[in-house]
Formats: sequence, structure tokens, C-alpha cells
Amino acid sequence: MALVSSTGLLNDARKNQYGIGAFNVHSLDMLYAVAEAAYEMRSPVIIQTTTGTVKQLGADVIAHNAKKASELYPVPIALHVDHCQEYSIILECIRAGYTSVMIDASMHPFDENVEKTLEVVKIAVPLEINVEAELGKVGGVEDEIVVEDKDAEKAIPEECVEFIRQTGVQTLAPAIGTAHGIYSGPPEIDFPRIEKIAQNVEVPLVLHGGSAIPAEEVKKCISLGMAKMNVSTELKNAYSAALQKHFEEDPKAFDPRNYFLKAKQEAKNIVKEKMELLESSGKQQFQRV
Repeated sequence: MALVSSTGLLNDARKNQYGIGAFNVHSLDMLYAVAEAAYEMRSPVIIQTTTGTVKQLGADVIAHNAKKASELYPVPIALHVDHCQEYSIILECIRAGYTSVMIDASMHPFDENVEKTLEVVKIAVPLEINVEAELGKVGGVEDEIVVEDKDAEKAIPEECVEFIRQTGVQTLAPAIGTAHGIYSGPPEIDFPRIEKIAQNVEVPLVLHGGSAIPAEEVKKCISLGMAKMNVSTELKNAYSAALQKHFEEDPKAFDPRNYFLKAKQEAKNIVKEKMELLESSGKQQFQRV
């Protein structure tokens, strides 16, 4: 089957109170690991790449392999560029076949965020490509984007309503206390803020900084209206740790087929674990092609 837009997937997830995992991949075998896990779990999934990964591997190469993965593993797969601040990269991804894009203009004043988001919406939505935007500032490090804790700002519910009204954006990532990366202590998630935003907007909400959030807190976020959870650091760390372990155990075992297979399996394990947590496993019937 072909790649799908994440719009319908996320609308169904919000309506039925489950979550869809969005997994950042940094190599092609990580991409296939995510797709294989989704197939085995019978789950819809969103494969994500950062701007840095697009620049390194190329949007065409990534999209080609995502399309191939969707043929090999026929479950709904959307391809998303995450936290993109460059209009030219978004256009490149759209031309290559991405089915979802995030324009992150959250570092700008509200009116400028609206303007930059609307510019992308006007191009992407007529092509049935999902557009995600952010309000507030999620702390931590995401690829080349660094937001210090002191600069992190939570989204204002009233602004979320007005932002969606002015832009028509289909998916919103409000800053609610999570952060990118692995937490040094328990995250301070603002559940009342999530609830208030969700009560006043109909679009699916996105939980950024999903790595290592305690399971009960993830479930509460989903119950309040979050429909998509981003996972990057936890997946990357598991993949890298498997490579490190391989060479610690056998420093002369240089066959890439062996150590990349181990890393790929660890990545799959993380993806499956998150799908179980989000209760997306079994949500999609196989579509044979």
C-alpha cells in the first residue's frame, strides 16, 4: 500500500482515545525497523525524520525507502518531517512524497508563527498532506534546535484556539511541560493545561518529548486528547547501545550484517513497547496488496 496522510490516522486516534507513535529514524535500517514493528503489531505508525537527517540522507532517498517499506509491510505508514524551520526543506519533503510536515515557528511571536504556518498550510493541505505546528516552546535538544529550560514556555489555551482558527492547521503540538531527550528527573506535565486545550480544540494534539515519560503519565495524556507521541532519543539510544555492546563483547566481530541486525532488533523492541503503551497495536486491519 502507499504511504498515507497522518490526518485520518490521528483523527481516529483522538476520537477513540489511543495514541499513534511517531518514531524519529536516523538511518535506513532504523526506518525499516519501525515499519517491521508496525506490521508485527498490526499498528498504524508515523515514521519521522529531522531536518538534519533529511540533509544527510536526502528526502528522495528517505521517501523512496518509506514507500518501499509500506509495500513490504502493508499497514498504514505516514512519513513526517519533524521540527522543520526551513521552508525550502518542507518543499523538498513534499516533492519527495512525505505525507506530513511540521513547520516549527514557535520561536517567533504569535503573529509570525501564524504567518509562517499558514504559508505551509496553503501548499500542503490541498495535497492531503498533514501539517503540524507548535505553540509554546518545548525544552531540550531536538537535532539542531536547542531550547534551554529557562526559555521553555507552555502553550496558552486561548492562543491555541485562535492559532487553529487563523491557520487551519490539522495537528497541534502544545508545549505542556515535556522536553526533548531523556529526563534527568520526573517530567512536570501540566495535565490541566492539556485538558483545557483539548476541550477547546478539535484537532489531534501531539506529545513531544515522549522518550522515557512514565507509562501512567503517557496514558493520562492520551486520555485527555493527545493522539500522537514522538519518540526519538529512546529509540536512538537503544540502537546505539546495541552496537556498543556488540563490540564490547567481541571487539573483532566486524561483520556489519551481525551488529546492525542486533541494533535493528533493539530499535524494534522499543517501537513495539511504545505501541503497546499507546494501545495502537491491533488498531488497523492488514490491507493486502
